[in-house]
Amino acid sequence: MRYRRSRTPGVTYFFTVITYQRQKIFHHAEAVELLRQVFRHVKQNHPFNIDAMVVLPDHLHSLWTLPPDDANFSTRWRLIKSEFTRLCLDSYKQQCSLSRLSKGEQAVWQRRFWEHQIRDETDFLHHVEYIHYNPVHHRLVKAPKDWAYSSFHYYVRDGIYAADWGAEEAVKFGVDVGRE
Repeated sequence: MRYRRSRTPGVTYFFTVITYQRQKIFHHAEAVELLRQVFRHVKQNHPFNIDAMVVLPDHLHSLWTLPPDDANFSTRWRLIKSEFTRLCLDSYKQQCSLSRLSKGEQAVWQRRFWEHQIRDETDFLHHVEYIHYNPVHHRLVKAPKDWAYSSFHYYVRDGIYAADWGAEEAVKFGVDVGRE
């Protein structure tokens, strides 16, 4: 089956990537650190800018801006997922289905990912907020500042957010923001 994806060079995309059967791989700090290393390695040969990101126990959300002449986010995700899978602990690899075995796949990630091309500055802002509020939405913490694996801390450091953003009242999003 061939999936239709947006292929616009140099634009910003929002992604949701989920672990196989939502296993909580990223509950472990060493798995998050390995993921960071893999991202750095892939970015060396296939540059892109990470505008915002959060890593939750069983999935991640990321906002990337690609280079002006490049729309190939699929290759980047394939490299990130395959390198992480190759290097991660065997305990993160679930038992494979016959379909996965026949294709030489391992069971660490769901096969596909969800992507959304950012339309404008408002859409960008809504997705950044969705990313940063996601740990609260999933009831992992009471405030975005309490989740370690988030670009929220860079936004606070750069004066974009107050440290207590999202702590007092729920942040609401439209139906088209951050669909998983």
